[in-house]
Amino acid sequence: MRTLEELAQYYKSQLEPDLIMLDEKRLRIKKKFVPLIALSAVIVIFSFVFVVYFNMNLSVMIVPAGICASLIGGWYLNFYRDFAGRFKEQVIKKIVVFIDAGLSYDKDKFVSKDLFLESRIFQDRADRYGGDDFVSGRIGKTDIQFSEINVKRVEKTTMRTNFGLKSRLKTNSYPVFNGLFFVGDFNKAFDKKTIVLPDTAERMFGRLGQKLQSINAFHGELIKLEDPEFEKLFVVYGEDQVESRYILSTSLMKRIMDFRNKNKKDIFLSFVASKVFVAIPYDRPLFEPGIFKSMLDFSKIKKYFEDLQVAIGIVEDLNLNMRIWTN
Repeated sequence: MRTLEELAQYYKSQLEPDLIMLDEKRLRIKKKFVPLIALSAVIVIFSFVFVVYFNMNLSVMIVPAGICASLIGGWYLNFYRDFAGRFKEQVIKKIVVFIDAGLSYDKDKFVSKDLFLESRIFQDRADRYGGDDFVSGRIGKTDIQFSEINVKRVEKTTMRTNFGLKSRLKTNSYPVFNGLFFVGDFNKAFDKKTIVLPDTAERMFGRLGQKLQSINAFHGELIKLEDPEFEKLFVVYGEDQVESRYILSTSLMKRIMDFRNKNKKDIFLSFVASKVFVAIPYDRPLFEPGIFKSMLDFSKIKKYFEDLQVAIGIVEDLNLNMRIWTN
């Protein structure tokens, strides 16, 4: 694994020249964006005062809100999207190759929906599925791919208005998963599914949580393990008690716990069709540049580097290159 000292040297020699040019572009974009935000705020405030003063229905605010959304959307399409694309090609792509030359990066691609569904980690529907920042290649003996993905479930309901004389369709979306989604070869051959989830039920409800865990038809049968520390953090489901225990060896359970503790995040895993899937939730976009602070800030580059290392480091952290059990 690359060190921060190596990254600092790479930053000076390879990244800083591109970042200087990108920062000049950022300042030009910022000069266009700040007046746009101010104008949008004036439109919304003036419209709100007007609506309240004349005692109008607040639904009228849809018009000025739509105007402001169009202005900001136009700014995004014309300026920020191009800027972000250049940043990813000139900076994120270089950081990926710096970490491991055997990896490739595509800012527009993402892990396929079929693989996400194959993982069986999340039981909600994936009605809206997208992502970006796709990394793929081989680390040692292990083929991997990962990207940021955003998944939502969509619910449509019919709303009655005006005493039931009219109806309209209302669409609500609910987040299923936002974060890094990793797929890699696993070092053991197996036929059944094993799912490892954060044990929020037992942490919240104690013994009642254990009862709730056992009622989960989507994920399968509750697997009982002989590691109390692991079972405090995770709940395991599978289709075969023996095979799930075979997959989750003592050393692998320790590695999963160490990985979780090192990254200070809940993680979701599954072992399906001789692949390992790892989902790591994030509450922020991972590889997007900002426009309000200088690009020449090493701490930002360090953060991008660390986020990539979380996913790439799964191979080493879970010892996926060990092949002694493979059939």
